[in-house]
Amino acid sequence: MQSKPILIIVANPAVSTTLGWPVGFWAAELIHPYDALTKAGHRVTIASPDGGKVELDAYSDPRDASGYSKDDALSLAYLNNPDFAKLLENTPAVGALSPADFNAVIVAGGQSPMFTFRGHAPLQELFLAFLVAGKPAAALCHGTCLLLDLKLKDGSPLVRGRKMTGFANSEEDFADQVVGRKVMPFRIEDEARKLGADFVTAAPFQPFAVRDGNLITGQQQHSGHEVARLLLQALEGKP
Repeated sequence: MQSKPILIIVANPAVSTTLGWPVGFWAAELIHPYDALTKAGHRVTIASPDGGKVELDAYSDPRDASGYSKDDALSLAYLNNPDFAKLLENTPAVGALSPADFNAVIVAGGQSPMFTFRGHAPLQELFLAFLVAGKPAAALCHGTCLLLDLKLKDGSPLVRGRKMTGFANSEEDFADQVVGRKVMPFRIEDEARKLGADFVTAAPFQPFAVRDGNLITGQQQHSGHEVARLLLQALEGKP
């Protein structure tokens, strides 16, 4: 009997400081892990750093006129489910939650994390508490920017010497080219490498995730099921 749910954290709505447009969380990065975990028999709680209603990045919505995510049939099915959509209307804030009440955590990405996660103390403290407790702690795509500010007790960067992935420079290059401008205020791969991380990537926009102990990271929006697979393995005690 699984008495404790798994926590998935999605970003609150924000405005891009580089482009000036509304940004949010990426649909597939919530829904694909959510689907895999619930089908494996786990309960899932959806929260956000500040609580309240959360919004999709428009490009991640299969219903968006851009058509960018039109082939994401799984996300479309969930978003058209009123019961699931209701879960996004009033999410609990991470500061009101205790890691002791959950078996694991996944932090989803999207564009908003790059403008809202860094310097968010309650979010950082919660994620670090999972790691310190030896519980599986995962971050996905731009959600991995959260790891850049985490420090060990001796003040050294958490990611130093650890294997991780995240939205890669090759993928940032693609995004910048499509938009015709610099999309993000910094690049996760560059910053992680500066901190001494063993940053590894697959080909651009291919499903890819890595596990280093109880730290799990996924490269981008197509990696949600891979992250969930590694997290389930960790929960089962598999190396």
